[in-house]
Amino acid sequence: MVIGEVIILTGILLALLAGLLMSVQGVFNTRIMEQSNMWATNSWVHITAFALSIGVWFFTGRENLLSVFDVSNKLYLLGGIIGAFITFTVIKSISGLGPAHATMLILLAQLVVSYLIEVFGLFGTEKVDFEWIKLVGVVLMIAGIVVFNK
Repeated sequence: MVIGEVIILTGILLALLAGLLMSVQGVFNTRIMEQSNMWATNSWVHITAFALSIGVWFFTGRENLLSVFDVSNKLYLLGGIIGAFITFTVIKSISGLGPAHATMLILLAQLVVSYLIEVFGLFGTEKVDFEWIKLVGVVLMIAGIVVFNK
């Protein structure tokens, strides 16, 4: 296998793992919220993520933690705030729709917004040309959601 293929395979496996972890996390967070409340749950999620991140940082090299503030566009520092709203919206959508239905709509929104970010070259992303076939893919995804819901 050449290096490019290994990189692609690694990317595919990590994307699948991310999807798996996000689905399980969404259900776990929803179960915590049922016994607690939304913002206590959201706080717990982010406090434990912070503790793990600091622990991993401590044992893996200890680069300058404050280097995040060196980012050229300070708007990017809002990622943590967006993360809190992601946790909120995932919990509420799973509790209202169930894991499968919520995940389908979350994935649809991620796909559409991510593609728009690429097409318009937003947030420092390399701009790509619009392709009608990708719009067909989105329509097929919507059709799949409709079929799944029947």
